[in-house]
Amino acid sequence: MKDDQLTPGRRIVLRAAAALGIAATAGCGATDRPAAPGPTAPSGAPAGGPPAVRARKPSTYRLQPMAGYGPPRSARALPRVRKAPILRLDGHDHSMVLTFDDGPDPRYTPPILRTLRRYGVRAMFFVCGEMAAENPDLLREMADDGHLIGNHTWSHPLLPKLKRSTMREQIERTCDVIEDVTGEPPEWFRAPYGAWNRNAFQLGAELGMEPLAWTVDTLDWTEPGARSIVRRVRAGAGPGVVVLSHDAGGDRSGTVDALRTYLPDLLESGYGITVPSRYTV
Repeated sequence: MKDDQLTPGRRIVLRAAAALGIAATAGCGATDRPAAPGPTAPSGAPAGGPPAVRARKPSTYRLQPMAGYGPPRSARALPRVRKAPILRLDGHDHSMVLTFDDGPDPRYTPPILRTLRRYGVRAMFFVCGEMAAENPDLLREMADDGHLIGNHTWSHPLLPKLKRSTMREQIERTCDVIEDVTGEPPEWFRAPYGAWNRNAFQLGAELGMEPLAWTVDTLDWTEPGARSIVRRVRAGAGPGVVVLSHDAGGDRSGTVDALRTYLPDLLESGYGITVPSRYTV
């Protein structure tokens, strides 16, 4: 008998083997996508052949996030709504906090960052959204150096004169810029001019931020010169003190020069320069 002359029984065996092979092939890809529907007979009923293979359920392992080993990050707990801003930090023995408002400004922020880096200390920068949007590289540099970045509204308005919806937009837009650039939302908020009202406290808390004011105002915004700024910082130094300075909004060369003088003085006097945690105030 020639090879191409098959008996009816042999044809049946070969057809069965081919059908089993098709079924096995369909099963290998089932975990990635469902099997395509098979052909139908003219009547609309499924045509003869192997039954469709049911897609497998993904395993528990495949459902686990692959980005890290820890559990998924939960939503941040919101702070309580305060009736007054924090003026100084309790429990910080012989430590102080340096803060800089209104930036980042490419003229004054970089030398401030270099001085802080030289002495290995961290500070807080309360940025205005419009300045941050124009200078994202400086915002990244702040974050890379470990400084805390706080929200100082978008354009530095007097908040009590704003409608609640306008105030929310001022604060929320700045939150978005900070998070988009640094990958982390701000946890601290400071009202321009130190002018707070109930809406400011409520909106700040709703957006996950604590309100921080200051203990010592260097009055550098009046451009008094470096020596005057240094005197005010030295006179006001103390445990838990929060120092207010500015890295934008005018001529801040006096602020830059003063920092170079009083920062090493504070460190030599035994003060530590620290940044607060929202969860411990």
